[in-house]
Amino acid sequence: MLQQKIVIKVQMNCDKCTRKAMKIACKANGVNSVAIEGSDRDQLVVIGEGVDSANLTCSLRKKLCYAALWSVDEVKANKKPEEKPKPEVQKPNKPESTSSTCYCGCPQLPICPQYAPYPMLYESRVYDYTPSPSYCPIM
Repeated sequence: MLQQKIVIKVQMNCDKCTRKAMKIACKANGVNSVAIEGSDRDQLVVIGEGVDSANLTCSLRKKLCYAALWSVDEVKANKKPEEKPKPEVQKPNKPESTSSTCYCGCPQLPICPQYAPYPMLYESRVYDYTPSPSYCPIM
């Protein structure tokens, strides 16, 4: 699917109106990014895939009283320059001792003393062997 850039002129007189417009635009299906542009900061720029621009404009019009759809354009994918692989940094080798050690350097016991062991969980079943079960819930 192609990404599209939608520009909607919206009446935003205060910060509350700006936040409300951006919140409405962010909730629309397929929206990837929302920005405010224009010399008067009255244009809402929405970029996304499969965004219903007419429905978005109507939603903004309901909440903010004025919204006009200015343009819907295709966003062209920019070719990114190839990144050269970074050389891997090798960690210095620690001297190995005769006893095994964990990565923190403490002697390796059955369980590393630096970290608490995981709790052992056991499942137990309780069987009730009453010789004559009573089916009366009151007794």
